[in-house]
Amino acid sequence: MPKDAAVYTHGHHESVLRSHTWRTAANSAAYLTGHLRPHMRILDIGCGPGTITADLAELVPQGQVTGVDAEGAILERARAVADERGLANVSFAVADVHALDHPDDSFCVVHAHQVLQHVGDPVGALREMRRVCAPGGIVAVRDSDYAAMTWYPSVPGLDGWLDLYRRVARANGGEPDAGRRLRSWALEAGFTDITSTATAWCYATEEERAWWSGLWADRTVASSYARLAVDGGHATEEELRSIAEAWRTWGEAPDGWFAVLHGEILCRV
Repeated sequence: MPKDAAVYTHGHHESVLRSHTWRTAANSAAYLTGHLRPHMRILDIGCGPGTITADLAELVPQGQVTGVDAEGAILERARAVADERGLANVSFAVADVHALDHPDDSFCVVHAHQVLQHVGDPVGALREMRRVCAPGGIVAVRDSDYAAMTWYPSVPGLDGWLDLYRRVARANGGEPDAGRRLRSWALEAGFTDITSTATAWCYATEEERAWWSGLWADRTVASSYARLAVDGGHATEEELRSIAEAWRTWGEAPDGWFAVLHGEILCRV
């Protein structure tokens, strides 16, 4: 597989969009929002269905936000979100993070949420993000770290899920434990002013457990990830059904708790 090529493991099945449309600037970009100013120009890379993009646009009412994604079809969802909110300062386009179609120094902020774990050349992607960011601007990146995810109670099938997911993601050219590597990648990309932080999503209430376990149970048997797992020889359909059942078992536990750790970097250009 070429260095800059990778297969997006999750795809855009409904169970994936159920997760992506939940994301907001408040729950997914709080490390960045305090640095935003009303006039800023923002590039949101890997914008998906656009919920974070729309929030960023609301935070820079005199500025402009451009949301880009490698998958053109998902941008229709993003445009619909922006239209529903009446946002006139946001636009969307298809783009490749390894070769952005923008001149040098085009943006005040370049943001990528859950992107670098899925690309073939994260260091090259960061260099490209730096290229289009103006001097004094910010490159902001947040990625989860699968090996650092933790839960209670122990459900053996979930250990199998974690092992399987990491194998499938790496076979597709990605790095599922990206969160811990962001600072290292940024240094390799040439950044020198880097602020590193970490935050977590936590699912513990009955409603949260049902939502998180349900979307992963469905994703395990019906999404692109499921197809890639079987076609790549990483799991059988029977094994995937067993993992999905483990997710439902965990979701029904009244003392269930799940934490998703994220690494974050703010890089001054």
